Amino acid sequence: MTKFVRFSLDKGIPPTASDSHPGVRYGILQDEMIQETPSLFEFRPGTTHGLDGVRILPPVSPSKIVCVGRNYADHAKELGNAVPTEPLIFMKPPSSLIGHGDTILYPALSSLVSYEAELGVIIGRRARNVRKQDWADYVWGYTCVNDVTARDLQKKDGQWTRGKGFDTFCPVGQWAVPADEVALSTLRVQGYLDGKLVQDAPVTDMIFDLGDILAYVSQFMTLEPGDLIATGTPPGVGPMQPGSSVRVVIDGVGPLENPITSES
Repeated sequence: MTKFVRFSLDKGIPPTASDSHPGVRYGILQDEMIQETPSLFEFRPGTTHGLDGVRILPPVSPSKIVCVGRNYADHAKELGNAVPTEPLIFMKPPSSLIGHGDTILYPALSSLVSYEAELGVIIGRRARNVRKQDWADYVWGYTCVNDVTARDLQKKDGQWTRGKGFDTFCPVGQWAVPADEVALSTLRVQGYLDGKLVQDAPVTDMIFDLGDILAYVSQFMTLEPGDLIATGTPPGVGPMQPGSSVRVVIDGVGPLENPITSES
């Protein structure tokens, strides 16, 4: 498994730093060492860095984070919602990004914050009006995502921007894995709360597969290289509290773990 990472030698750099930030670099992680490379899309070996001397950032700097709601039938049912007849799309702002090990802030505005373990898809080339059967031509690779949600605000507002869009509400995996190294049909999305398995389902349980999603979204929105799609969460979502830790595991893609702390 090739582990592509974004990182900085400046450990004080924020996780939301874009690729335009002079401190942002890309590389391949192997045996606690990172071999620098020009970008996520270009492998040309460069300087080597020790993992303990860098700050690992989210593996992509997307222009947008596109999310699919209620894409597992049992998840829709557990929240008392109808199963969608077409992809239900919403967005998170890039300002919500954090990386593996970063802290999820439990906002003072909410009293019901939930975890949602998901497979993240990274776009590899500009995509507009994609045909369903051609979806793989536009996918660079995969990572883990936690679609953190203030469930009470989502319900109160009637739309999802505030409930899904808080700073720190989009943790993304420590690395990204190229699509040609992943057997998509074999993947399982698992979520753990304080070490207890709470979500577990194969991606084949998704109502809308990647072909459906890319064809639908690219009808009205141009997807750019590096954009991130969160493909929906399996059943088993639930509340988490400050002091807890949430872990997303997708074998063959990687882990993602974050502690939860009250907003100061």
